[in-house]
Amino acid sequence: MDGNGRWATRQGLPRAAGHREGAAAVRRIVEAAPSLGVGTLTLFAFSSDNWQRPEREVQWLMRLFREYLRGEVTRCLATGVRLSILGRRDRLPRGLPAVIEGAERRTAAGRRLHLRIAVDYSARDAIVAAAAHLSGVAATRETFALALGRGEEPTPSVDLLVRTGGEQRLSDFLLWEAAYAELVFTPCMWPDFGEPDLAAALHAFRSRERRFGALPTVDRPVEPVCLRSL
Repeated sequence: MDGNGRWATRQGLPRAAGHREGAAAVRRIVEAAPSLGVGTLTLFAFSSDNWQRPEREVQWLMRLFREYLRGEVTRCLATGVRLSILGRRDRLPRGLPAVIEGAERRTAAGRRLHLRIAVDYSARDAIVAAAAHLSGVAATRETFALALGRGEEPTPSVDLLVRTGGEQRLSDFLLWEAAYAELVFTPCMWPDFGEPDLAAALHAFRSRERRFGALPTVDRPVEPVCLRSL
């Protein structure tokens, strides 16, 4: 997630320590999000382009992800969190897809928060796959969104997209879903991101007038929020 490695370097620590602190930040945000009105939270944990990183770091990230899934399922069950994983699974380490499927199955009844974690994910690849799936079909936005969701449920539109770490780009994240997303870029590194930072981003979101190409209307209720971190 964006800023983990740089955070660790600035602390004089190995990059692995930054990723460990990043996992702790995930727990803080997941716990805080529902009380702030967030219904859907999507975190970008590992992009398809991240395979280009050093093999040792990639292996560490995959071990940490496996550890997180196994350690957090019970907490998710207790707090009503539904867990879904986005992205490819055929390139993940042996055994990890089974751990993912087990976590998704066990938490499927969660209704307080839908936590989606993107791993080996590329928005462009997802769009290409959905287009191929609908080849020869008179597709609509609704059917395309369903194809992006692998035919299980339409992928939700993004209302608020927050990127930590100071970068100001989308980096191949939810490109279709973020068509009308409000963007917030913060220099805060992900390991330091907490409830006050999320609250500030939501305050900025609620202060903006969202017209969706139309003329100004009455204030809209807060929709599910998608939190961006890489």
